[in-house]
Amino acid sequence: MDVEKVLKKALKGKVYFGSKRTIKALKRGEAKLVIVSANCPKDIREKIEKYKKNVPVLVYPGTNMELGAACGKPFSVASLAVIDADIELLTV
Repeated sequence: MDVEKVLKKALKGKVYFGSKRTIKALKRGEAKLVIVSANCPKDIREKIEKYKKNVPVLVYPGTNMELGAACGKPFSVASLAVIDADIELLTV
């Protein structure tokens, strides 16, 4: 799965940025897809794995700063949760 293509499509819908909001979305069952940076801290990855259930988790090949820039944000993004996702997005 091409993470950059998925990210581009995902950003057109509702997305929660940041580890706290990502984990909260997983706990609530809102997240359809999670993307984490390659250098996402181990403790955050463990929490995401714990709560992900059947939610796919993709690893962005760059750092959190690069993921933030790819999302058009002026800050680093270690993880994000895609809330509005269609079938096409999940099968890219």
